[in-house]
Amino acid sequence: MESYIVSARKYRPSTFESVVGQQVLTTTLKNAIKTGHLAHAYLFCGPRGVGKTTCARIFAKTINCQNIGADLEPCNECESCKAFNEGRSFNIHELDAASNNSVDDIRSLIEQVRIPPQIGKYSVFIIDEVHMLSTAAFNAFLKTLEEPPSYAIFILATTEKHKVLPTILSRCQVYDFNRITVKDIVNHLKYVAQKEGITASDEALNIVAQKADGGMRDALSIFDQLVSFCGNNIDYQQTIETLNVLDYDYYFSLVDNFLQNNVHQSLLIFDEILTKGFQAQHFIAGLSQHLRDVLVSKDPKTIVLLDKSEQTAQRYAQQAQQCSPQFLFKALEIINNCDLAYRNAPNKRLLVEITLVKLCQITAPQQPVEQQIKPNITQPQQATPQPTQQSAQQPIQQPAQQRPTIQQPIQQRSASQPTGRPAISKIPTININNTAQQSVKTAQEEENKEEGKDESHAKRIDEPITNTKLQQVWAKLPTIVADNKRLETAIKQVEPKLEGDNVIVFTIGNSFLNIEVTENKDKLVEFLRTNLNNSQATLKVVVDEKEIKREAYTSAEKYKELLNENPLLEKFTQTLGLQLE
Repeated sequence: MESYIVSARKYRPSTFESVVGQQVLTTTLKNAIKTGHLAHAYLFCGPRGVGKTTCARIFAKTINCQNIGADLEPCNECESCKAFNEGRSFNIHELDAASNNSVDDIRSLIEQVRIPPQIGKYSVFIIDEVHMLSTAAFNAFLKTLEEPPSYAIFILATTEKHKVLPTILSRCQVYDFNRITVKDIVNHLKYVAQKEGITASDEALNIVAQKADGGMRDALSIFDQLVSFCGNNIDYQQTIETLNVLDYDYYFSLVDNFLQNNVHQSLLIFDEILTKGFQAQHFIAGLSQHLRDVLVSKDPKTIVLLDKSEQTAQRYAQQAQQCSPQFLFKALEIINNCDLAYRNAPNKRLLVEITLVKLCQITAPQQPVEQQIKPNITQPQQATPQPTQQSAQQPIQQPAQQRPTIQQPIQQRSASQPTGRPAISKIPTININNTAQQSVKTAQEEENKEEGKDESHAKRIDEPITNTKLQQVWAKLPTIVADNKRLETAIKQVEPKLEGDNVIVFTIGNSFLNIEVTENKDKLVEFLRTNLNNSQATLKVVVDEKEIKREAYTSAEKYKELLNENPLLEKFTQTLGLQLE
């Protein structure tokens, strides 16, 4: 039985041209080879599975090739290329720093650096996962990395650039590898499927590319998994079942129900999703992504941001035409708030269901207030009044809808009652609509009164602030903070300053007192605005410990302060014959 090789190894690029999604970096490396500007140390960093180690091997193979072509690709025919392809080259050394991260391992590597290459020009040392080296190993490696022999080139690869010491980074040319786009991954998967004789739909490959999150190795591993489950025919439904991906048909259906204000169907769809084993938070994240995709599909300029197959992109474009931008903005805001509150919510399912109800209410028509508060009650039947002598002689020409009902005013209804039935005319009636209208009218009148009051108040408060008036009002200010002795004392000791037309500067001596001022600032500002007759007055607090210098109280000052608080103290001192020292 022939040994099986996974696609990630079988279709690993062997030339710069076959590297997927890193055209800028491969072009830079080829130009460096062409001009002979080879650095002694490189650092390849980026996410997993984007081609860091692969590019390092191709670079090492190319610079040692004895017959480099015009396209700057290895010839695969010289002795150096054959030795590399067969895995017996002594010019290329690979070290896994994850398992060889000690000082002794670096010392062994330094010993190998001293041996010149037997075939080719350069000895290339590839250190994978270099961030796993210990600090001592990094320090031991510094000198060799900075001044290696002319034939030695180091290529360091890492997924966590921030863990590499800055002293190492400063000695390397840093190349940042990007995540591979969904489009590039799908095209490469199509190439692999064609080579393997496998039929795969574009939608299925698009799901694989999105699941890979920008890593080609992950995409090929997922592709092999699907081949094991589906065989030689991979379709969309089998793909989402295998990868446990929520079908986007649910999201399309949900948005349609949101636009139709269909709360019940939305809740049933959510229940079906939970029944299939999907987490509510996963559902919220997917719905948020779906609404984002609908939003970018509204404008031809932003539709390029939609990483979907052509057939799926058409569905998004169709639904985008049905959704207004206001609906999408509001829906994204509601979903985002739900996502933020999900972790701390005690009842997570209820939180998501309330979110779905809110989404269904975005486009719901606003009912009048009278209809919202009108109770659903059965109106009592009215007693049929006895016709008077005059009405009996005349035919009834008044339509039924114009006859007095329970919704008509009481005066009109009582006037229509015959004088011979006084009991019926005295039955109290409740006009629900009129009551609601009167309540709304009363509330509006109160609001109008408040607005009129505020407007008249704003018109009245516009007097300019003078220093004389400010000093008079400031002298009254301590009365409103009498319960806070520290703040009261500070206000008494400080002379306010007027900055500009409406800014009152209050200088305090320490930052601790600033806390108490901040807590009472609203009360102080309101007092100043009222007594200064200026609604624009503001209080600016300045902390300046040098500005206020407190001196110790003398005995006379202490006695004066105590006498202000308790006038009976003077009688007490006279009775006992006490005197100040």
